[in-house]
Amino acid sequence: MKKLSVIICCYNERATIRDVIAKTQAVDLGAGWAREILVVDNCSTDGTREILQTIADPEIRVILHERNMGKGMSIRTGIANMTGDYMIIQDADSEYDPAEHSKFCQLAAETNAPAIFGSRVLGGQVKYEYAHAYVGVRVLTAVTNLLFHGHLTDVATATKMVRSDVVKALNLTTTDFNLDFELPNKILLSGHNIIEIPINYSPRTYAEGKKITARDGFRALLVMLRDRLGLSPVLKKTVKNGQVVTPNETNARYDTSQTS
Repeated sequence: MKKLSVIICCYNERATIRDVIAKTQAVDLGAGWAREILVVDNCSTDGTREILQTIADPEIRVILHERNMGKGMSIRTGIANMTGDYMIIQDADSEYDPAEHSKFCQLAAETNAPAIFGSRVLGGQVKYEYAHAYVGVRVLTAVTNLLFHGHLTDVATATKMVRSDVVKALNLTTTDFNLDFELPNKILLSGHNIIEIPINYSPRTYAEGKKITARDGFRALLVMLRDRLGLSPVLKKTVKNGQVVTPNETNARYDTSQTS
């Protein structure tokens, strides 16, 4: 039996958080798969936090950041608390469909792949609300492939599935949207391949709550250069012969509280 840890990061997603959690729980991952859902709230102020505090479900763990520390830190909090064989990142808005998780699990079971990313451009259906977003992703993907010898088509995708032993060994340091780029950087630098599969994507507008801007793209480029130049170690110091020999993170590194 394999276990999938679904990490749902949210910040001010009152309108969609219930629906995303419900859709995640409704997915049949297939024979041989169990699931846990880790919902990490990054100090929401719109009522999302209060919704999460009402959840009492053994499949769901809610972790509350006591201050806004960025999406990247929310993902790292989820990784530090996961107990599954694989983790998958699920955004708390309506852009990415949790129903896709079953495809990832099927491929993981067949290949034991270290990493599987969902691509928004494979399959011929490219949907972007803004032209600058599409161009930016193309540029960032090309730079990633050039610097890290990858073969990706969509490095900025939010739906990233990584095997537990791989992701827990990585020295992830970023706290904002740049984790979306640091993660593939260090997966590739550590010698692992990334498989891509096509996924559906329903982009939202800034008026609907989209948070990523062109400025985040420039920051991503700086992280790529940092990692390519070796200014940030790829693996944690606790990794020996490819194995994590001490706990990766401690909850003391996060200012969080938990409800169940």
